[in-house]
Amino acid sequence: MNTTTTTNGSAKPARILTIDVRPDGVAIVTYDLPGEPVNTLNASFAEEFERVFGEALSDPLIKAAVLVSGKPDTFIAGADLEMLKTVTTASQGTELCRTGHRAILRLVDSPKPVVAAIHGACLGGGLEVALACHARVLSDDKKTVLALPEVQLGLLPGMNGLQRLAEKVGLQVAMDYGLSGKNMRAAKAKSLGVADDVVPQPILVEVAAELALKLAAQGRPFGVKAKKKSAFSAAELTRLALEANPIGRKLLFKKAREEVTKKSGGHYPAPYRILDVLAAFADGGLQASRDVEAQAFGELLMSSVSRRLVEIFFATTALKKDTGTDDASVKARKVEAIELLGAGLMGAGITYVSLSGGYSVRLKDRDDEALGRGVKYVADIVDGRVKKKQMTRLERDKLLSGLTTTTDTSGMKAADLVIEAVFEDLALKHKVLAEVEASARPGAIFASNTSSIPIGKIAAPAKHPENVVGMHYFSPVHKMPLLEVIRTKDTSPEVVATAVAVGKKQGKTVIVVNDGYGFYTSRVLGPLMNEASYLLLEGLAVETIDKAMQAWGWPVGPFTLLDEVGIDVAAHVGPIMVEALGERFVPPPTMVKLTQDQRKGRKNERGFYLYGDAAKKLGRGKHVDPSIYGVLGLPAPDPKASGRVSSEEIQMRCSLAFVNEAIHCYGEGILRSARDGDIGAIFGLGFPPFRGGPFRYVDTVGPAEILRRIEGYHERIGKRWAPAPALVELARAGKTFHGKG
Repeated sequence: MNTTTTTNGSAKPARILTIDVRPDGVAIVTYDLPGEPVNTLNASFAEEFERVFGEALSDPLIKAAVLVSGKPDTFIAGADLEMLKTVTTASQGTELCRTGHRAILRLVDSPKPVVAAIHGACLGGGLEVALACHARVLSDDKKTVLALPEVQLGLLPGMNGLQRLAEKVGLQVAMDYGLSGKNMRAAKAKSLGVADDVVPQPILVEVAAELALKLAAQGRPFGVKAKKKSAFSAAELTRLALEANPIGRKLLFKKAREEVTKKSGGHYPAPYRILDVLAAFADGGLQASRDVEAQAFGELLMSSVSRRLVEIFFATTALKKDTGTDDASVKARKVEAIELLGAGLMGAGITYVSLSGGYSVRLKDRDDEALGRGVKYVADIVDGRVKKKQMTRLERDKLLSGLTTTTDTSGMKAADLVIEAVFEDLALKHKVLAEVEASARPGAIFASNTSSIPIGKIAAPAKHPENVVGMHYFSPVHKMPLLEVIRTKDTSPEVVATAVAVGKKQGKTVIVVNDGYGFYTSRVLGPLMNEASYLLLEGLAVETIDKAMQAWGWPVGPFTLLDEVGIDVAAHVGPIMVEALGERFVPPPTMVKLTQDQRKGRKNERGFYLYGDAAKKLGRGKHVDPSIYGVLGLPAPDPKASGRVSSEEIQMRCSLAFVNEAIHCYGEGILRSARDGDIGAIFGLGFPPFRGGPFRYVDTVGPAEILRRIEGYHERIGKRWAPAPALVELARAGKTFHGKG
């Protein structure tokens, strides 16, 4: 805890809240956590609130108060997670929640109005504090954002934030923001009635002070009178039908629970407890819901799901500070202009995130038609953001003004970084590299977006291999959060640091891996996909395998993913991996028949599943193409065979094949750390977050138990199940990847 020193030399806790009383009687209460870059709610906040709002507001000279932040771009960014890590029992978590309740009540029951003046991030407990104030004024800055993101950490808001939001915006809207954890911008907050005013930052405190004095003159109960909604509007009629009567509420919560189960597979308890709190509030009021909330908070805080999600949060936070090199003195080069080679889906996607990161981009392809498709792809993404009011038309035009196109190498000398996103063909990549080295300025970085070819092979003919690096993005680029940066033995540390810095500006979570076939992410996915294919040969149905994997927590099943990635892409990469890594990567021999039948997946509407009109005829949902079995030379699935192989068997064979290969990557030094392996698997490939990633999963189940299962498959199935030596060593030593505890 931060401390200050008294005149007699003894230490006392540093004050978080300070007061400055204006001549007009408005107390400006500043929340400023000493020594920290942002404000969070730590263990002493409750005591501080008691002190300030108990003593200072009893001062007869003070008429009202405005709560502001002492940090430049943050109001309060939620609870201090390090504090939460010290809680060891559910009962301690429940009591911590009740302490928060008491502190917040000091605001709610204040004899004088308190207005929150919010600029910057106001998240989690920060928003709960703001909602407990009698009014809220927000700055119109893009940095100002409200959210209740606790659900993303496997928790729920613990200071009655859900209920107070429901009071202001209704149950359905409170559910939406509570269950998703999504952001609420200032304009949206104003339209919903969460914000009483939205003003430019320079006048934020002044407007808040004026409002506070107005509320003081009005007297209790404090609060800005909301505009009456038309009782005959469709939205209000729907709200009344669903929220204002017990039958409607029962239906509302029933549908909400069904939707939660559909989206989460029942793996995440927090959304259900959020609904419990809101249901208790709707039926029994604030006091009844407080008890439900406190109990749920303590239980969730101790849950393995929350522990894993919080670990992921800390890992991604650490990665934000990681330069990608082991030498902290290495600095990234300055990058302002990027040249993108290839205007296909990957190239256009990388173009969009580069523009969003503030870079100017020159997009190159073979002809104007290809460029036109690429530019349209970028424009469609931006127009979608405008439609959702995530950006203005002026911001759209400014972003797109940074994009130029070309069919030749003119202008390449202006690029600091050239990223190629051409077809996965080594000869073609060599040709592109030679063109770049001949046309770009000295020192320009060449990055390949390959998903499987070793960067060292691509860099082999380079005049300056130290400037060659891999930047492996995931499709669709504007949605997938991971960037895998690949360094060779020759890549300059400065170049690695530059690629990492660019990725962060593009909004990516970045891991750095060492070079090798398939790197990390493409490599670990191969054995999983192959194992699913072997199960298909054993008589299981496509949908049986996919559904079992989704039930384990994967976002989609392996055959759905294969259709999305492209069967042709997998067929091209497969032989490369087999040649380099051997038997673990050999697919069933029948799989080659898919490419012979021109099956590419969704892209040509010929894959494991039906698409287009054929799918529409069968109604909603995904439908397997029944002809797929004939193409593979397999009989139609035997329901009896499916029954002989349990869902657990499917889940373990596919998931442990993935985990075993991840450990191979760790042991061979492809990965820098188990942390990076977990983040890469979750953010790039959809490994179930609540399981913490492949290495956390092994630690949770126990390395010895995971080894026992893999050895069982090795004995029963064959060489492709040879356990990773690093797993054998770890199990024998009784250690874990992330350390004990």
